Amino acid sequence: MKNYKATGVVLHTVRYGESSVILYMLTDQVGRQSYMVQGVRGGKSKSNRGSILQPMFVLDFVGLHSPKMELHRIREMRTAFPMSTIPFDIRKSTISLFMAELLYRLVRETEPHSPLFDFVRGSVEALDGMSDGVANFHIWFLAQLSQYLGFCPGNEHAPGSWFDIQNGSYTPLEPRHGMAFDRETAALLNDMMQARVEDLAGVKLSRSRRSGFLEAMLGYLGYHLDTVDQIRSVQILKEVF
Repeated sequence: MKNYKATGVVLHTVRYGESSVILYMLTDQVGRQSYMVQGVRGGKSKSNRGSILQPMFVLDFVGLHSPKMELHRIREMRTAFPMSTIPFDIRKSTISLFMAELLYRLVRETEPHSPLFDFVRGSVEALDGMSDGVANFHIWFLAQLSQYLGFCPGNEHAPGSWFDIQNGSYTPLEPRHGMAFDRETAALLNDMMQARVEDLAGVKLSRSRRSGFLEAMLGYLGYHLDTVDQIRSVQILKEVF
């Protein structure tokens, strides 16, 4: 039986039996991993551990693994930092649900990916701490995440460019195959790629343009990955933003 200390971001939980859950996390030490967590559900549970297994909560934990076990186990766990706003702000909790579902669907590697993990954890802390620009956070996160998944544009943006979905690059002319971001959406993609979280408050977008960009990005990732169409929280995002 191997013990290891790690930090993980909660992506998804599935009920198992009367009092247990299967927990999916993105971790710093073992990549995406699934865990059996016992005694966190039901009236007989005296532990408050179940309350911290919420989408995008960051946990410090001690994991247990043996070649004989299909799932890892958790020996100890606690929140890595206290959430001050995400659980209590409908806008932020909706975004965190989208972030968790996006990562759950798109990230499958069980090898550690430090840049990706650091970006995800930093994004949670940034969302929890921000007061302005919240409405743009999910499209910024989606654009930034594409870089860590290997789908960032292959060249630099020039004013007036289109973005070719098939080739993953900016182009001065609309591609003949028609699978492209128009000039306005391509420019917004470049802006989101270059923006810092603190810049989002200054980005003024209408609801329709924000929604259009979200659909365009999901269409781009969906062209390369077949799990994007299963993301159910998109509709909730559109209703809130």
